[in-house]
Amino acid sequence: MSKDWDQGTKAVHAGSKRSQYGEVSEAIFMTQGFVYDTAEAAEARFESAGPDEFIYARYGNPTVAMFEERIAALEGAEDAFATASGMAAVNGAMMSVLKAGDHVVSARALFGSCLYIAEEILPRFGVEVTFVDGSDLSAWETAIRPDTRAVFFESLSNPALELVDIEAVAKLAHGQDALVICDNVFATPVYSHAIAQGVDLVIYSATKHIDGQGRALGGVILGSRELIRKTIEPYMKHTGGSMSPFTAWIMLKGLETMRLRVREQTATAAYLASALEDHPQLSRVIYPGSPSHPQHALAMAQMGAGGTMLAIEVKGGKEGAYKFLNACKIGLISNNLGDAKTILTPPAFTTHQRLPQEQKDALGITPGLVRISVGLEDADDLLADFTQALLD
Repeated sequence: MSKDWDQGTKAVHAGSKRSQYGEVSEAIFMTQGFVYDTAEAAEARFESAGPDEFIYARYGNPTVAMFEERIAALEGAEDAFATASGMAAVNGAMMSVLKAGDHVVSARALFGSCLYIAEEILPRFGVEVTFVDGSDLSAWETAIRPDTRAVFFESLSNPALELVDIEAVAKLAHGQDALVICDNVFATPVYSHAIAQGVDLVIYSATKHIDGQGRALGGVILGSRELIRKTIEPYMKHTGGSMSPFTAWIMLKGLETMRLRVREQTATAAYLASALEDHPQLSRVIYPGSPSHPQHALAMAQMGAGGTMLAIEVKGGKEGAYKFLNACKIGLISNNLGDAKTILTPPAFTTHQRLPQEQKDALGITPGLVRISVGLEDADDLLADFTQALLD
C-alpha cells in the first residue's frame, strides 16, 4: 500500500492479502485454530508469531487482520485491534490501561453504556472518575491532575451533538502524561483527524457507519503499535472480546463504500437541518454543520463537515415527539445509528432513559428530543416525510 493513496483508495485496497487463488474479494478464513507442520513450529509460533502467522482466532485471524490494517490506514493510526462490539472496544480500551488507584477525567455527555462503564464498573476496581462538562476547557484544566491516567470523551456527544476540543484537551492531558481516549463514532473515520489532533486511542463502534447496513456488531481500537500490541491486545485476547472472521469480512465490505455513504448522508443531514431550522413545531434543531450551532466553528475545524447526525426538539414534550415518531413513514424507530436507513430515536426514553432527570436536563436530553441518524433515502422524500409528520 502506498502512503500517498487517498482515503477512497485505502478504503478499497489497504490491508488486502490474497491466497494462492488470487481472489478479488477478500477471503473469509472461518477457522478458530491453525495447524503447525511440526511440534517445533508450534513452539516457535507461540514464542514469537510473525505478522502473517496465527495461533488462535481469539488472538488473531487473517480476515480480521485485513480489517485492522485497512481501518488503521484510513485513520492514520499505526495499528488497530478489532473487537466483538463497540462497547467491547470501549471497555477494552479503558480496562487495559487502568488499574486501582488511577484517576480518569471523563466528559459527562456519554452514551448510556459508556456512562455505565465510567460510573459503575471502573469505580468497582478502584478507579476514580471525575466528570466534567466536555465543552468547557477550563473544567478539563481544573480536573486533570498529576495522578490522572486517562481522559475519555465522545468527540461529538450522543445525543445532543456537543463537541469536545480534541487538540486542546489532548494538550492538557499530555501535560500530565495522561492518555487520551476518544469514542469517535459520530465523527466517523471519514471526517476523523483524531490521531493527528492528539488522541492516543481512538474507538469506533464498527456496527455504525463502518458496516452501515444493519448487519453485524463490531468495534475497533486504534492507536500506536506499542499501545495496541503491548497493552490492548493482551487484555482483549485473554478476555475474549475479539472480532469474528465473518464480521471482519462484513466490515471490510463496508469500508469499501463508507466514504460514499457518509458523504451522501452528511449532505442530506445538512439539507434537512437547514430546511427544518425555523419549523414552527420545533423548539430547536441541533446540527454541528449549521452556523446556528454554538460550536459550529470547532466542528468545521475539527471535522470539516457536520456529520450524519442531527437532533430536533419537538414542541409538546414526550407527546409531541411520540406523535412525530409514529407519523413518520420513512424513518424507522430504532436505537441504532449510522445506517443506510434513516433511524429515529427518542433518547430520553430509550438509550439514555436510565439517567436521573437532573442529568438529562444538564445534557439537554429533553422529553421532546429526537435523535436522527440520516440514511441514504432521497433528501426531499425525507423532508416531505418529516414535514407531514410534524403537521399530522
